Amino acid sequence: MLDENCIPRRVLEIFCVKWTSMVLHAIHLHGGCCRTGVLQRTLPGISKKMLTQTLREMERDGMIARKVYPVVPPMVEYSLTPLGQLFIEPIEMLYAWGEEHADALKKITRRRKASASKRNLDGKADAKTQK
Repeated sequence: MLDENCIPRRVLEIFCVKWTSMVLHAIHLHGGCCRTGVLQRTLPGISKKMLTQTLREMERDGMIARKVYPVVPPMVEYSLTPLGQLFIEPIEMLYAWGEEHADALKKITRRRKASASKRNLDGKADAKTQK
């Protein structure tokens, strides 16, 4: 029923890369166009390498366009393509839903963090017993 090319899989494939929706959202927040440094500052926690990789993939997929200005030092600007603009509406709807249900999301995050802490503690106990 849900084969490899079904619509739900194709939609989720776009957003399975952690930063894709956030980069689109950030570019949208800056009027549909911004420079690499602005994106870096807007997205705390993303490494330069990951930002570059995500931007390249999004450019390859036709979601953003890259413009290099012939100046020193080089200036690169990224803008949403018409395809990228199509994805803004569902992203903004999802983020608005998240704002509306922030308490529920916090509970899920706490549960996930608690599970991770328990796994870390279990791993440390296993390491001690192996010594």
